[in-house]
Amino acid sequence: MSTKYLLACDLGTGGNKACLYRDDGACLAQSFKPYRTFYPHTGWHEQKPMDWWEAVADSIGEVVSASGIEPNEVAAIGLSGHSLGVVPISSTGELLRETSPIWSDSRAKKQAAAFFETVGEQEWYLTTGNGFPPAHYSIFKIQWYRENEPELFKQTHKFIGTKDFINYKLTGRLVTDHSYASGCGAYDLRNWGYSPTLIQASGLPREVFPDPVPSTEIIGKLTREAASELGLPAGVKVVAGGVDNSCMALGARNIADGTVYNSLGSSSWIAVTSMEPVLDTQSKPFVFSHVIPGMFNSALAIFSAGSSFLWLRDQVCAELIAEAEKSGADPCDFMTALASTSPVGANGLIFNPNLAGGSSLDENPNMRGAFAGLDLGHSQADLIRAVMEGVALGLRQALNELRKLTRVADEMIVVGGMAQGPLWREILADAYNLDIVKTNVNQEAAVLGAAALAAVGSGIWDGFGIIEQIHQVEDIAKPDAARAAKYAGMQPVFQEISDFQAEIAPKMAAIFG
Repeated sequence: MSTKYLLACDLGTGGNKACLYRDDGACLAQSFKPYRTFYPHTGWHEQKPMDWWEAVADSIGEVVSASGIEPNEVAAIGLSGHSLGVVPISSTGELLRETSPIWSDSRAKKQAAAFFETVGEQEWYLTTGNGFPPAHYSIFKIQWYRENEPELFKQTHKFIGTKDFINYKLTGRLVTDHSYASGCGAYDLRNWGYSPTLIQASGLPREVFPDPVPSTEIIGKLTREAASELGLPAGVKVVAGGVDNSCMALGARNIADGTVYNSLGSSSWIAVTSMEPVLDTQSKPFVFSHVIPGMFNSALAIFSAGSSFLWLRDQVCAELIAEAEKSGADPCDFMTALASTSPVGANGLIFNPNLAGGSSLDENPNMRGAFAGLDLGHSQADLIRAVMEGVALGLRQALNELRKLTRVADEMIVVGGMAQGPLWREILADAYNLDIVKTNVNQEAAVLGAAALAAVGSGIWDGFGIIEQIHQVEDIAKPDAARAAKYAGMQPVFQEISDFQAEIAPKMAAIFG
C-alpha cells in the first residue's frame, strides 16, 4: 500500500504553522509564517483574514517542497485556528471587511452588558462554558457589528471563524465545527448545538451563525482556484478541523477522561479533558467542546506567562541578550542558566505574573503584576527565578481550582515554547507536586491534532489512539519533596499578593487612568 501524506495548519495568534505528516504520524517538514495584529483603538485587536490565507498558502508550499514528496500524494488537509473569530462573508462569498476582530478583542463590552440585562450572566456561563470576560465572545462582537457597522451587518450572510475562513477559501463551503462553535457565546455545551434561547435574546438571526459539523467531517475538496494557489491537485480532501484549544488537547494526547496538559506559551493554561464540562461560577473555567465527540476541554489560564519572561528579558537583561548574540544562542537559555544559581524562593522574592491583567482566577481583570519582597540584596538571577516561579505559582492556582472540580491525572504533559527548558519543567514539577512529562511533540500539539482529524476523517486512521504512539517521552521531571514543600508554603503568600493587587487596581486606575 502506498504511503499517504497529510497537511495540517495551526492558525495561531502570531502566525500560521504548517506541517506535513506521513500516515504513521511522522512530521516530515514544517514552516511558520507570521502575520500582524493591529490595534487601531483601545481594546481592538484585529488581523487581516487574507494575511491568514497568504500565510497558509506560503507555508504549505514550503513544507511540500521541503519534504520532497509529489503534491498528488497529499490525501487530506486539517486545520486548527485561534478562537472567537467573526469574519463577515456576503451571500456571494465576498469578504466584507479587510480586518477582523480576533479572540483577544474586547470592544463589545457595551453589547455584553446590555445582553445581561435580560439574560443572567451565570445562566449564560453555565450554558456555554464561556469563561473569558464576556466581551471577547463572538455573539457580542456580532452585535457590535450590527450597532456600529449596520451596512456591513446587512450585507453579511455568515460570520465565520479563523480556520473556517481558510476552509472556505479551500473548499467554498461556509461551515464550522462543534469545538469552534462552542466559543461563540450562543452554544449549549450539553446539547451540542446553538441555544435558541440565547440567539433570541441577542436579537441576531440564527442564519448568521455557520452550521456546526463534526471536526472529522470532510466538508469538501480543494477547488481548482485553491489548488492552483497552494500548488496541490484539485480534489484533496479537507476536514472541518477544530478550535486551537481542542486541537491542542488532541495533539497533547488528551483523549481519555481526566487527562490533563499544560500549554506553556505567551499565555499559559492548564486544561483537563472530561466527559462532562467542568463549570464553576466562581473560578469560571473556560470550556470548549472537544474535537472528540462527547468530550470537553475545560481550562484555567494566566494571560502573561512567557510574555512576562520575555518582558524581563527585554527590560532587564540587555547584557545577556548581547552575550547570546555573540554566540548565536538564545538569550532565554542564558537567563534560565542564571536563574538556576538562585535558590528556591529566589531569596524571598515573589513575582505576580498578571502583567496582562487578571484572569477569571482573579478578583479584578484590571489588576497588574508586581514584585513583592524586593530589596537591595536581590540579584538579576533572583529576578529571573522569581518570574519563573511566579508563573508556576499562578498556574498552580489554576490546577488547585481544577482539582476541586474534577478528577485530574497524576502526571501532566507540557507543550509549548517554555516546555523546552529543563529548569522550567523542574519548577513546574515542584510547584504542582506532580510529574511533568515532556515528549517529542513540543510546539506542534495543535497542528498534530489538526493532522489527526484529517487522518481519521479521510479514513487513513481508524481512531485517535495512534497519537499515544506518536508521543515519545523525552523527559519526566519529578517533584522534589523539600522544594515542593517550599512552594506549598509560598502559595498562600502568592495568593495574598495577588488579592492585594486586585484590591488596589481601582485606586491605581483612578490615579493613572
